[in-house]
Amino acid sequence: MRFLLFLMLVVSAVQAADSLKAFPPAGEGMSRYVIYLPKMENEDLLKVQLIVGKTMKLDPQNRYFFGGRLETEMIPGWGYDRYLLKSLGPMAGTMMAVDPDKPKIERFITLGGEPELLRYNSHLPLAVYVPTGVMVRYRIWHADEKTKAMPKG
Repeated sequence: MRFLLFLMLVVSAVQAADSLKAFPPAGEGMSRYVIYLPKMENEDLLKVQLIVGKTMKLDPQNRYFFGGRLETEMIPGWGYDRYLLKSLGPMAGTMMAVDPDKPKIERFITLGGEPELLRYNSHLPLAVYVPTGVMVRYRIWHADEKTKAMPKG
């Protein structure tokens, strides 16, 4: 029984390494994040939102965001996409007055702009390359199976 469990773990590790062949390691000053999405029914009804940012100690009232844009690059020779943030731009935010005695809190500050929803595909990992110190989170969006007719106007 232990041998079977060990064999399953080894096979999983080998499969994970094989699936990363197309995605080169991160270069100097960069980090690679990899998401393996589980197989789901009706994957065409799912989308993945990548959330890129950094945790910082800031006041709790103002709204902040970083400049920068997540780019999609096709990996030469493979035809797979990878997602790349070349640099984290400057942080901007609202400038509401805050109580100077109020303690700063840890907050995850993300890239500005509208979220981009990517195709859900459990057959390939999602590889995201960001500058060192930047983190990647994600969210899965589910669409309703039922569509609604739009009235003519």
